[in-house]
Amino acid sequence: MQEDPLVFTIFLIFTGAAVMATLALYARQALLVAYIVLGMLFGPSGFGLVSDPALIKQFSNVGIMFLLFLLGLNLPPAKLIPLFKETTLITGLSSLLFASIGASIAWFFGFDYWECLIIGVAMTFSSTIIGLKLLPTTVLHHRRTGEIIISILLIQDIVAIVVLLLLQTAGQGGLPWMEFMFRAAALPSLVIAAYVLERFVLIKLISRFDKIQEYIFLMAIAWCLGFAELASTVGLSHEIGAFIAGVALATSPISLFIGENLKPLRDFFLIIFFFSLGASFDLEMLMVVFIPAALVAALVLAGKPVIFRLLLRNTGEASGRSGEIGVRLGQISEFSLLIAVLAFDLHVIGERASYLIQVATLLTFIVSSYLIVMRYPTPIALTDKLRRD
Repeated sequence: MQEDPLVFTIFLIFTGAAVMATLALYARQALLVAYIVLGMLFGPSGFGLVSDPALIKQFSNVGIMFLLFLLGLNLPPAKLIPLFKETTLITGLSSLLFASIGASIAWFFGFDYWECLIIGVAMTFSSTIIGLKLLPTTVLHHRRTGEIIISILLIQDIVAIVVLLLLQTAGQGGLPWMEFMFRAAALPSLVIAAYVLERFVLIKLISRFDKIQEYIFLMAIAWCLGFAELASTVGLSHEIGAFIAGVALATSPISLFIGENLKPLRDFFLIIFFFSLGASFDLEMLMVVFIPAALVAALVLAGKPVIFRLLLRNTGEASGRSGEIGVRLGQISEFSLLIAVLAFDLHVIGERASYLIQVATLLTFIVSSYLIVMRYPTPIALTDKLRRD
């Protein structure tokens, strides 16, 4: 046993990631897939070099917070609110379609009512990580594509939080309406708090010491993680808190400087995140649920791009942009993994249903990442023509 298991694990992750990334680039494969495969090899179901993937995954979630924080820095409220109005109907209609397809497949394979419902719900969400990690910053700054993707994903994330809350209440055998109302009121309260503190405290401090870059760096991290933790305390997710913190700073001239300086820190944690996804997967369950999971994954990969494209075209979006957005959102979400684990822990669904969602999600992660990297501009594209940060 290593004297310092955390240092040894970090060594394994980044040394292994460097090797796998080199092989993936020579083989013209997506780097995200390499990180997931590395996690499978080193995790408990592989060589067992990393025995506690849950701990690593908690650590890696910081990367998701930084990702949402940086996205918020590029979306001032004046731009964000109209986007929500435009994409709410698209998100709602697509969610109903995906949920119906997922529930129908689950019913065909003999799952009970609650399992069909949870599997259907899990299909509705697209991955925030895949959708945004593979989206170039240039798209966020200069093109409508990034804005539409972000608004759809944020609405989905809010719905996912409501689903997680309802699961918790179902596991407790009742519905605490006071708690539900408290959490519903927490979101606007958090937005107001961010606006007030940014305007009357944060910006004044940054203006006072703006020549000390280290101070700005520390304040940005504290601002992001502080609101992430505050959001968690009032019943929301860390990710929503981090995004609100970013949006509150989006109108400040310092936002571009902060965004550029936090990118390496974001990427550090996101590599750990994808590794932890692979490491947490139980390979023994693969054959048990492979056929229904593969069918669910295939329908998601084929159906989501088409459905999103048709819905967006009906709102007047260009055909090329609609098709690209559909492909970028054509997978299942990391929120679905969380829903699958929580529902199983609360005995709402069985182990087979939980692993069906997990296997289908990972399959869509792998295939969708490959399709996006090969067809559209990404920061990790294999050709100079498509590589954009």
